[in-house]
Amino acid sequence: MDNVLVGAAGPRVGWLAAGLVGAGGDAPATRARAADALEAVGLAEWAATLSADLPFGHRRRLEIARALATGARVLMLDEPAAGLAPSEVEALDALLSRLRAAGVTVVLIEHHVELVMAISDRVTVLDEGRVIADGAPDAVQRDPAVLAAYLGTPA
Repeated sequence: MDNVLVGAAGPRVGWLAAGLVGAGGDAPATRARAADALEAVGLAEWAATLSADLPFGHRRRLEIARALATGARVLMLDEPAAGLAPSEVEALDALLSRLRAAGVTVVLIEHHVELVMAISDRVTVLDEGRVIADGAPDAVQRDPAVLAAYLGTPA
C-alpha cells in the first residue's frame, strides 16, 4: 500500500503528502485511490505486504498500480513481460485487456510477441531502430519484412 500511496499522492511527492507520516490534506482520498489501484491489478489482498516481499510477477503489477493511482489514462509499459513465467504473462494479458476495456490506453514496448498480438489494436515493428511494419496485428505478422527480420526468411 505504501508504494502505491506515493503514486496516488500525485505531484505532491513525499511521505507526508501521501499520508504515510502524519495525517493531512486529503489522506483518506489518497488512500482510497491507492486501494482502488491495488484492486484493479489484483493485489488488494497483498496491500500490507512489503513490495520487496512480493513475488516477481506481483511487483510488475504493483508498478502498474502505482501508475494507475496517479489517475493516468495512458500507460507506457517497457517490457512488462520480461522475466515472467507463462502463467504470469497470462495474468498480465488479462490485466492489460481489462485496463484497455476500461478506457486506459496502453503503449506497450515488448518482445513477447504472443502478448503483443493478443492485446494490441495496432503494432509497429522496428528493426535496428527503423520502422519495418505498422498496422493491425494479423497484417504485421504476415509482413515479409517482419518475417525476414525476425524469422530469417527472405523479404
